[in-house]
Amino acid sequence: MKPRLTRRTALAGSGAAMVGGLAACAPPNPGNVNAEAVIPPTDGPVTLSYWAWLKDLQKVADIFNQKQDRIRVETTWIPGGNSGGYAKILSAVAADGGPDIAQVELRQVPEFALAGALTELNRYDFAAQADAYDPGALSQVKVGEDYWAVPQDTGPVATFYNREVLEGELGLRPPATWQEFRETAGTVSEAGKNLITLDPSDGSYLISWIMQSGAVWFRTEGDGWIVDMTGDASMRVAEFWDEILAAKIIGTGYGAFSTPWMAAAGEGDVLASIGGSWADALVQSVPDAEGKWAVAPMPTWPDGYASGAHGGSAAAVLSTSKHPVEALEFLTWMCTDPEGIDAMIEYSGIGWSPAKDYIGETRQEPSEFFSGQNYNEEVILPMAEDQNLDWTWAPLMQRAAAIVGDGMTTAVSGEVPLVDMLPQTQTKIVQIMRDMGLDAEEAR
Repeated sequence: MKPRLTRRTALAGSGAAMVGGLAACAPPNPGNVNAEAVIPPTDGPVTLSYWAWLKDLQKVADIFNQKQDRIRVETTWIPGGNSGGYAKILSAVAADGGPDIAQVELRQVPEFALAGALTELNRYDFAAQADAYDPGALSQVKVGEDYWAVPQDTGPVATFYNREVLEGELGLRPPATWQEFRETAGTVSEAGKNLITLDPSDGSYLISWIMQSGAVWFRTEGDGWIVDMTGDASMRVAEFWDEILAAKIIGTGYGAFSTPWMAAAGEGDVLASIGGSWADALVQSVPDAEGKWAVAPMPTWPDGYASGAHGGSAAAVLSTSKHPVEALEFLTWMCTDPEGIDAMIEYSGIGWSPAKDYIGETRQEPSEFFSGQNYNEEVILPMAEDQNLDWTWAPLMQRAAAIVGDGMTTAVSGEVPLVDMLPQTQTKIVQIMRDMGLDAEEAR
């Protein structure tokens, strides 16, 4: 019988293999240079390497480099995670090499920790710095009491909509509740337009909506995991979207910001997208849209949260780094100091700030594109401040999101409704986790 790994053992980097799409590049003997011992600061100058797909990240690092002469940060661009970046990182760790710091999506952090690729940061007093970070960002790099990365940017969900058409032409308001969303989507559909369109294969949207509803799909209990995808908070979202899909009052042929979506949005035929705050930059590519679009809160449930989380990344100190103290010093500056936040916004176009009390200087001003609205302070900030902090990413979210996306696709076709898909997916995910060597049980 295959021996089981407890969560604590697995996340300590004891040799567990990666799963899903990353399995082929999993380190058979994960790097664990600093998996146990605490490495002291280095005497003398240190050069840190940082791999990320953020644009112009070296310009951010150069500001830090010029502030002192002890630590120099050198960045290297890599492809986006699933486009080759993750394989490159894990292959380097397997060979006891790689950078000191690497960009990892928030939802992928536990998966990299399970592979033994990350340094657990509490051993370097990261918990003492926790108050400097936005709680919604911090919760997404935490499993149990352990911190596995530094949050770099997040994506609290909001509604981006064509104010000129929705309000001016159709006389409607952006829906404040999910019940209003159903009514508004129906009215927009009767007018020959779509309120939103979905790529049903993208499971990330449904996950963010369920997170907002108050569900906690994965939680640690002792040394194991409890998987609960069928609680009331999850099932009401499933029932709601089953009704929406059956009524055919939204588009399901293409997702937000795809080429056809951009064309339809430019023509005023698709009126909104409900997604992460980083969507503001993408909406600004809609043809002839300046001054016509605005931002509103995410629709809510009476007893849910203001918003869900959609996207975002972390900066992780790899387990093969010989300079974790210096790496954490740089990351603390980059992700909490106003100078670091402003630089990441200006040069790298990050999503929502990971800092607790600073959203960025330019994000405190009205936006000409979004109808003169000061949307970051008026809308996105409240979305960030009321998140589901109990939500924990599990070490198989790439697989889980793909399974949910497949389930959305079958729900759109009418084959399997979401209320049946979620229980089936829960059973499937528990089995996958057990096959990974994790203790996992379905919630009762």
